[in-house]
Amino acid sequence: MAKVPSAVVAASGLVGGYGVARWTRKRELGGAVLVVAGAAAARQWRQQAGGKAAGALTAAYVAGFAGSHPLAKKVGAWPAVFGVAGAVALASWAVADRRG
Repeated sequence: MAKVPSAVVAASGLVGGYGVARWTRKRELGGAVLVVAGAAAARQWRQQAGGKAAGALTAAYVAGFAGSHPLAKKVGAWPAVFGVAGAVALASWAVADRRG
């Protein structure tokens, strides 16, 4: 079975978490998607790039989630979510996926 790149897992967690929260109107479900995908990505980051890199990428993932909220007030919700998801995916690829 082909391995899904951590960049895809992380971006999917951010986009999917928002989408689930928005469409179900249950923020808790969106949060669950966000956490599960973030944990899966963090596990891959640690395996591929080590603990320090995994910590930094996890911090970027959380910062992307938090940063999308004020950004959404300026550019809209979906553009903000896609923007931070893209930034986290790019960082993930550069630090962890590119090596594999």
